[in-house]
Amino acid sequence: MAKEPTGMVLSSMDRVRWSAAFVLLAVGVAGFYFFVDQALLYRVLGVVALAGIAAWVALGSEQGEHFLGFMREARVEVRKMVWPTRPETLQTSLVVFVAVIIMALFLWLLDRLLSWAITLFLGG
Repeated sequence: MAKEPTGMVLSSMDRVRWSAAFVLLAVGVAGFYFFVDQALLYRVLGVVALAGIAAWVALGSEQGEHFLGFMREARVEVRKMVWPTRPETLQTSLVVFVAVIIMALFLWLLDRLLSWAITLFLGG
């Protein structure tokens, strides 16, 4: 068994799954360019279908199972989040907008001042 840099050990079945997934992706990309005379929609659908099958195959590996577990835990954490209300979002956006306008005016004035000073200094 080969040891991955992350410390995980790949079983022979996982190697087969990952190899099959990469082959499916390669076939999808090659098919996209091979069937140039076909409509773009069909070629894109073919690539998307093969990418979906490749993902399904890869998710069957041990690493895929770990990824799915991580995604489930992330979904649980997102559900625990407290999202801002509409008025809070509008107020925060307004504060950001006003701060950007003030900063833009300040930088514009600073640019004008420095431009005037350089012109005065250089005698133009």
